[in-house]
This record gives sequence, C-alpha cells and structure tokens, in this order.
Amino acid sequence: MGRDAQNTRDQGYLLDNQQAEAGARFTALSELFDPWTFRHFETVGVGAGWRCWEVGAGGATVPGWLAARVGPEGHVVATDIDTSWMRDVSPEGAGFEVLRHDVAADAPPPGGPFDLVHARLVLVHVADRERALRAMAEALRPGGWLILEDADPALQPLICPDEYGPEQELANRLRRGFRELLRGRGADLAYGRRLPRTLREAGLADVQADAYFPVTSPACTVLERATVLQVRDKLVAAGLATDEEIDRHLANVATGGLDLATSPMISAWGRSPAG
Repeated sequence: MGRDAQNTRDQGYLLDNQQAEAGARFTALSELFDPWTFRHFETVGVGAGWRCWEVGAGGATVPGWLAARVGPEGHVVATDIDTSWMRDVSPEGAGFEVLRHDVAADAPPPGGPFDLVHARLVLVHVADRERALRAMAEALRPGGWLILEDADPALQPLICPDEYGPEQELANRLRRGFRELLRGRGADLAYGRRLPRTLREAGLADVQADAYFPVTSPACTVLERATVLQVRDKLVAAGLATDEEIDRHLANVATGGLDLATSPMISAWGRSPAG
C-alpha cells in the first residue's frame, strides 16, 4: 500500500509513511491482502517475460512476487512518492526497480508499455483520480491488464461488525472519527464500488470485479493498533476522541478479544483493447 499522487506529508496524507507505525501497517496489509492480490495476478496470467508497473507500492512484497513470476526476461518497476520502505532493497537483489514517482502528476515510468499495471489502496486517497487512472491505462500495451484494488469504507463502515458491548461500541466510534479524518483529507470513502464502471469508462474490456474483507484476524489487530497510533493526535485535536478513550481502546485491542474487521477491498480488472 503506497501513498501515490498529491498526498505527500506537507499536503496532509493521513497515514504518513515516515511514521514508525507505517512498517507495522504494511506488514499487516500484506498478510491480509497479498494472497488475494496474487490470486488476481494469476487470474490475468502474469508470467515469464511480462513487464509490470506496481503503483504506490509502499513495501516490497507485491513487486517482489511479480519479479519472481516474470523472471529475468521480464521487468518490474515499483513506484511511490515515498520509497523509504523499499530503500534497502537493491534492484539486483529483489529483481525489481524502485522509483520515486507521482502517478497523478508524472509521466509513466520507463519500461513500458506494460503487460500489467497494478495499484492497491492508492486511488481512494488521490484527489485527481481521473488523471491517475488515465496515466495507468495509457501505459498499457494492447491487450495489457490494469488491476485496481481499493477500499470502500462506506460499504462496510464498522471495525467491529458484531457490536455487542461497550468495547465494540467504542471501537466503532473511533472508526467513525477515523473516517471523518479521511474524508477531510479528500479520500473518497465510496470509491471502491465504482471501480468496475471506472475501468469501462476508461475504455478497458473484459472488466470483472470482486470484493474481500476479513472479519477477524491477528493481522487485523496489528493493523488497528498501528492505525490508531498513527492518527491518535489528529483524532484528539479534531475533538473526535479523548486520550483516555484511545488508551482504553488500545487496551481492549491488546487483549485480542475484539473481532476486528477491515473495510471491503474491491478488486477490479480490465484489459486494454488489442491494437
């Protein structure tokens, strides 16, 4: 999960990659969603020799998987505005190239046209989504695949879908505060459901989509703790929670007794028409 587009720290990206908790978030997101993402890569047939662009990569797991699949005759470029969580990865060792890049402002990176362009949990945060999507679609070779995966917090807004006690009510109240912060930073909380239509409007063919979200998992617990720690000060400053409430919620999370879910991640894929 990256933070491509205009959302640099100075422009107010809510979940800053420079914060210490970002690493825990990337690890948890990888554990939760990598198998689902890789299944979609297999569905479109990623194989030896493919040229792939991973947009807003954040961490190294997705481009690393792609590099292993395309082999030495293929090429993978992983881009993000903030590449700090990939800075210790050498292209020679990982098999992919790392570039600082803004998908909503910069020209597509070298190495195209691409057989696959993929972005996960990126566009929901991007203000100029149309420009970013157009850049990704135009970077495809004829017959190449674009896979977009984004959350839809408005579709399933609860961190505890089974709200049966005060601990779950508090968790859901803090989650509402988190959504308010996201909305205030320009995030489109209902974007995921529009991905199929968006791909068709971009001229892609054979569009399909599905959705996935875990209802409870140890990785959900790690993700929630890291996320709350990252936005704690902002929740308090906005009057959306008190320090006491956040401390109480973190203590509840630490017990492992909360069934913590995620927002649905909607995956949509389409193919650039053959020339």
